[in-house]
Amino acid sequence: MIMNDLTKVIQQWAIDRKLDTADPNKQMLKLGEEFGELCSAMARGDEWKTSDAIGDMYVVLTILSMQLGLNIEACVLAAYEEIKDRRGEMVNGTFIKDSDLNGCD
Repeated sequence: MIMNDLTKVIQQWAIDRKLDTADPNKQMLKLGEEFGELCSAMARGDEWKTSDAIGDMYVVLTILSMQLGLNIEACVLAAYEEIKDRRGEMVNGTFIKDSDLNGCD
């Protein structure tokens, strides 16, 4: 299943459960919970739980975007468009963009 189709399945699942119109603040808390699970899984080196947490976060973000009237794929595309030509350096295992290295935005 391609990502676009999978996103549509997730969106329909949310609509069927009326999650698309639920309180986005509650969904944000759910995202925090899933992020905690991701941190825990990575700290323990548990690859399966790490993968599960990342997937859960995508589901939660998809539903949150619906609640906010946004399209998750458009959000991801906009983020990619912002970073696709970004230059920088790896510093202690972290990518630092040029503007941060140079001290200006």
